[in-house]
Amino acid sequence: MERKTQKFILKLFPEIMVKGASAKKQMVAQLYQNLQKLLMPLDEAIAIKKFSDKIEVVTPIAKVDEVRTILLQTPGIEQVLEALQFDNMESLDAIKAKVAEVVAETIADKSFVVRAKRTGSHPFNSSEMERVIGGYTLAHSKAKKVDLHTPDVTIRIELINNQLNIITAKHDGLSGFPIGTQGDILSLMSGGFDSTVASFLTMKRGIKTHFIFFNLGGIAHEIGVKQVAWYLWSKYSASHRVKFVSVPFEDVVTEIFHSTGETYMGVTLKRLMLMAAEKIANEMEIDALLTGESVAQVSSQTLRNLALIDQVTNKLVLRPLATMNKPEIIRIADTIGTRRFAESMPEYCGVISKNPITHGSFKRMEKEAKRFNYEVLHKAIADAEHIYVDEIVENITEHAPVEVVHRLDPNKHTLIDIRPEEATLQAECKTLKIPFYQLKTAFKKLPQDQEYLLYCDKGVMSQLHAQFLRDEQGAANVKVYRPLAQ
Repeated sequence: MERKTQKFILKLFPEIMVKGASAKKQMVAQLYQNLQKLLMPLDEAIAIKKFSDKIEVVTPIAKVDEVRTILLQTPGIEQVLEALQFDNMESLDAIKAKVAEVVAETIADKSFVVRAKRTGSHPFNSSEMERVIGGYTLAHSKAKKVDLHTPDVTIRIELINNQLNIITAKHDGLSGFPIGTQGDILSLMSGGFDSTVASFLTMKRGIKTHFIFFNLGGIAHEIGVKQVAWYLWSKYSASHRVKFVSVPFEDVVTEIFHSTGETYMGVTLKRLMLMAAEKIANEMEIDALLTGESVAQVSSQTLRNLALIDQVTNKLVLRPLATMNKPEIIRIADTIGTRRFAESMPEYCGVISKNPITHGSFKRMEKEAKRFNYEVLHKAIADAEHIYVDEIVENITEHAPVEVVHRLDPNKHTLIDIRPEEATLQAECKTLKIPFYQLKTAFKKLPQDQEYLLYCDKGVMSQLHAQFLRDEQGAANVKVYRPLAQ
């Protein structure tokens, strides 16, 4: 009979399991709530059940791939096991017959071993289960042999009272604590390697991570940072709504040029960002700030200069990348999918520093700080825009919306698939494959007498990039393609 459902067994992050009973109960409950928010919109038939040491998810077969992806990106989960569930397994004879039936094809011409875990009251223990099931399976299959040390296949089973689970796949989860268990933080987000990786690490640790962006490069810069903030949120922390705060900082930079000695401009800029972030964090009732600074990576990040920067805030400032080197940071960016965003993100903070000081003076910094006109900073804070990350696309397009096309016209449209994956959308019109991180450069080389439609899976990245091309390159011939089913 064809299976209609798939079961996932979620093993909890070990640091959850060693907490006290009250803390562990609260974290398991939070993870359960997070999974409800993430999975139930996919299909109301998905069932989620929590236990003291695990969570089980049963999903219709049609939703297995989507559910698996979400589970592997959800903080708090150490392992994701895929299992076949069989109920009313009341005897070892019934169990061994069912296991042999299920795994016979998998172990043909291979060596194998059986590993069993048992919960409940049974007239046999786990070791006896392994011996009996292994011997029976060897006799009733085409397997080569049982190999206890270096098997080709490990058959993993779990018996919970009379319920048998045969594990068919095992994946490493994201680990960490469930989002919502460790409070809130405000991340200073530039969109580059460091700030995106730092934000991911706090999400993974269970911290609800909001974003604050200091705009130094106009609408194109803002759209670029909003898209990576949306990406991180949607992939790793979409169980909770978080805010994106955009602070106009062009006038602040102008004032720095007028009032600050050139060697102290970089440190001054970082100090002013922390001051603004503290003010906004207070309004949001957030206790900590997050930066992507790594010790000695640039001139403003020496220990002395970091101390000068931290002088201006009473907030806790977390720097999870403090002791990481750039290759380590880039490797994490590769893994989490933010490298392509970071590589195409211009770096603005460094442009105002000329012969920057690497070991600043506290007395000199005090003098420099007194010359700055803080009314400019206060105005920037007052003019800051607060939106929820899930409203980013609506926010960007509300003033100059990019038209969305639902039906393709082969005589009129050229489709551009901007997804980073190798697969290209099959469509009834001319289709180009240009990953989003190449679009800025590649689009300039295309014939501009045609109408181009950008496409991505959910329509968010295509909307952001269409707006980006319009604002930066004046590309009025760009629209968004979103099939009616989306």
